[in-house]
Amino acid sequence: MENYEKFSYSNPLSDIIPDEIYTLLKSKGLINEKSVRDHLIRKKFYEMKKNNINASEAISIIRKDYPYLQFDTIRKIVYQVK
Repeated sequence: MENYEKFSYSNPLSDIIPDEIYTLLKSKGLINEKSVRDHLIRKKFYEMKKNNINASEAISIIRKDYPYLQFDTIRKIVYQVK
């Protein structure tokens, strides 16, 4: 088995997959960055909702981290049917 420790990637999916698997997938170009971004947006949104922040305020807060995304785009991401 190859040594993948030479690749240093922060694992934004640590709640789903172990660091070693993320590193391997990332090194092979098998991580869809847009899907990772959308996962992080949904995760952040639902954490804010649990803290009683209303949906439009939560989306506005998320837009500060992703200013290139429109309000409606973030809304579609968080309410996307899986």
